[in-house]
Amino acid sequence: MARAPLLQLSNIALTFGGAPLFEGLDLVVQPGDRVALVGRNGSGKSTLMKVMAALVEPDSGARVVPPGVSVGYMEQEPEMAGFETLGDFAASGLAEGEEYRVAVVAEGLKFDPETRVATASGGERRRAALAKLLAEAPELMLLDEPTNHLDIEAIRWLEDELRDTRAAFVLISHDRAFLRALTRATLWIDRGQVRRQEQGFEAFEAWRDKIWDEEDEARHKLDRKIKAEARWAVEGISARRKRNMGRVRALGDLRAERAAMIRRQGTADMALEAGQKSGKRVIEAEGVCKTFDGREIVRDFSLQIARGDRIAFVGPNGVGKTTLLKMLTGEIAPDSGRVKLGTNLQIAVFDQARGGLKPELSLWENLTGDPSMGVSGKADQVMVRGQPRHVVSYLKDFLFSDAQARAPVRSLSGGEKARLLLARIMARESNLLVLDEPTNDLDVETLDLLQEVLGDYDGTVLLVSHDRDFIDRVATMTVAMEGDGRAVVYAGGWSDYQAQRGERSAQSAVSSDKGKAARDKPAETAPRGGLTFTERHRLDELPALIERFEAEIGKLGELLSDAELYAREPVKFRKASEALAQRERALRAAEDEWLELEQKAAAD
Repeated sequence: MARAPLLQLSNIALTFGGAPLFEGLDLVVQPGDRVALVGRNGSGKSTLMKVMAALVEPDSGARVVPPGVSVGYMEQEPEMAGFETLGDFAASGLAEGEEYRVAVVAEGLKFDPETRVATASGGERRRAALAKLLAEAPELMLLDEPTNHLDIEAIRWLEDELRDTRAAFVLISHDRAFLRALTRATLWIDRGQVRRQEQGFEAFEAWRDKIWDEEDEARHKLDRKIKAEARWAVEGISARRKRNMGRVRALGDLRAERAAMIRRQGTADMALEAGQKSGKRVIEAEGVCKTFDGREIVRDFSLQIARGDRIAFVGPNGVGKTTLLKMLTGEIAPDSGRVKLGTNLQIAVFDQARGGLKPELSLWENLTGDPSMGVSGKADQVMVRGQPRHVVSYLKDFLFSDAQARAPVRSLSGGEKARLLLARIMARESNLLVLDEPTNDLDVETLDLLQEVLGDYDGTVLLVSHDRDFIDRVATMTVAMEGDGRAVVYAGGWSDYQAQRGERSAQSAVSSDKGKAARDKPAETAPRGGLTFTERHRLDELPALIERFEAEIGKLGELLSDAELYAREPVKFRKASEALAQRERALRAAEDEWLELEQKAAAD
């Protein structure tokens, strides 16, 4: 017997700013769905998700959720008034005795539930909102950019959590690797229309391009038909006038059909132009050490950066990636060692906090009010790589409308703010580009274009990112900051780093515990004979999953070791006992699965 949908939207219409965002929209989410929600920045992804969560009321249409079905939404900017700590907020929707769920999730997401709301950063608040959703475990999860402000380790933990959940989810993300790993269906918002394909994000781009090709062909055929009918209207004979007027009316209908075809929004017209060439050696760091508040950021770190290098810096949040960048560019000094900058450097910086933008000023003023561009905030023109351009014309290159040019920056979405900051940077000539988390909030098409632009850039790029796919496509070298002052240089991007790190781990593995050494060894060094692609991928994932189960079992065991817990909080004791039993079963199943796949891989 078919199960009822978890959520259904019927004939939804919604208008923002005088223009319809959606008209006649129908959408169904079924039990077990794992859906990628994709579309250009500004296409309405977040708005649609808020309609699904009943946080935005449509102008017309119906939202139906069956009785008893729980729908959870991860808020981008959660309202925490009235809560003292992040943990209080994250546990606010849980039943009595289930607060331990927050502690388990907080460990994976790497935030402290005791952090006071008043002092929490934006990233910590977002992680608390994500923890709240995961701890509540609704039947349908709506996740809007959950990986923003997460480091790669936390992203992979979240991947495992979502892969193992029995809940359905709809997911907005710019992280291709995350989307590929998790989704089985795709919802694509394009010019107010929502299309669905029963394949995950892996198949999205081929599907999108096929639809666009079909649209182009249909538009071309219609243009030819209109041209032929228009020629007849001019040259046709006047006899049998009644019949001729019918063809004239038909021509009008064809023209109306053509006008109704909404032209696709193009990609941003991004370009980077290197100024004068820097010296061949851009930066030389030798024996660099830095400590903050008693914590060692880097120890005895050396690196030579040559002109044209693309270097990615990876590591957990708070490990010191931005600090190391600032040392390498001369913004802050090391405690010991030396950093020598090359000659003729022109540095442009993309700040992860978007600190270069003034939210109360308009887009126009943010572009022309930058003293480094040599013009006042009231000018009509902006210097773009040495040539004057009208402000509105240049903003249109980055997909901003005339109306947006005069709007305050605070009205922009996260992706639009990122595009505006890119517009500022790309107006300048530079030969050393520093990009600190540039991929947050950008849509897939803009990320593709940014990658191409960086590939053609004749300068040097220093990049901090948690987007594994983007690092793979851009970086020629990866600096992994592994904590306790260790910063190790690897050739290539993220996948190359993982492979080389695995080889180092394998070389230093202790042979006395062969089973554990083989299991903990990164997947790139594991035998591969006889395994399908899916089995290889699963074998890669299982060691981290096993470690997570072991950590959660330890935490629950510690909680249950309180001899008075049963008498004091019997509900909490029962819930924790059930969770412990479930995780022990999951651990045994994961270990059995790992052993079976490892044996199959070794058999060939």
